[in-house]
Amino acid sequence: MRSLPPKIYTPISYEYYTGKKLDLENPIEFNEKLQWMKVFYHPKILNLLVDKYAVRTYVEEKIGAQYLNQIYGVYDKPESIPFEELPNKFVVKATHTSSHNLIVTDKTNLDKKKAIKSFHKWLSKNQYYRIGQEWAYKDVPPRIVVEKFLKDDEENSLIDYKFYCFNGTPKFLEVHLDRADNHKRGFFDFDFKPLPYRYVSLEKSISSAIKKPTNLEEMIKFAEILSGNFPFVRVDFYSIQGKTIFGEMTFYPSDGRKDFIPDEYNKIIGDYIILPKLESGQQAITKLD
Repeated sequence: MRSLPPKIYTPISYEYYTGKKLDLENPIEFNEKLQWMKVFYHPKILNLLVDKYAVRTYVEEKIGAQYLNQIYGVYDKPESIPFEELPNKFVVKATHTSSHNLIVTDKTNLDKKKAIKSFHKWLSKNQYYRIGQEWAYKDVPPRIVVEKFLKDDEENSLIDYKFYCFNGTPKFLEVHLDRADNHKRGFFDFDFKPLPYRYVSLEKSISSAIKKPTNLEEMIKFAEILSGNFPFVRVDFYSIQGKTIFGEMTFYPSDGRKDFIPDEYNKIIGDYIILPKLESGQQAITKLD
């Protein structure tokens, strides 16, 4: 069914996961508008921006190479990865899909054969057909990138700062804590006051106060620069001892199928997205304004 034309598949998939009907002619809620973007918003640059390796060129041009994590290499074939030359700690990612990561904290315990087998599985996946026809991933070449292991000495694990940007304006951020042990997340304004909505259970939501990072204003500024004039994009950063490190850019968080709770915020946040208009006879938008 995933090979169906997007105009047919997307409403079916959206209703299956959310229980809601999707009107592509008049999307209103946040996730409805993300589905519209999958079907109709196709500037070619999106293929570059979701590619975890190729996006580095964009980031370097926009804010500078010093805000990129160090990479050890990018590989088309897992067997080409020179494990013996890598440091004891490193991170392996698929450049073309979501959630395919391997964090190595002690290379001596790494089962290389098992890892290579996993990497081959990653490379066989196509993010576009894997879940919900996320158009930005359709033409991203499958590769493996190996990066420096990042650690903030003040925290048990990395904190993700994810900025929700609408037509070039960051409006709020999502914070992820303790991915490895007790993964929790929550939405905050830029004074780091909790916002009254979530999309996970209360048990998985941040319930305690979070310290504002010292480089928050810098991250906000960079999110604004990187988000350009796209109707919506989420721009992610890490803060390592006060230094900003770019994470990734995402156009369809959770494939656009996790509703906000309470329900009223699906429309409130959806109103932040101003979608471009298709001209008469136009099948998709392929150019940026």
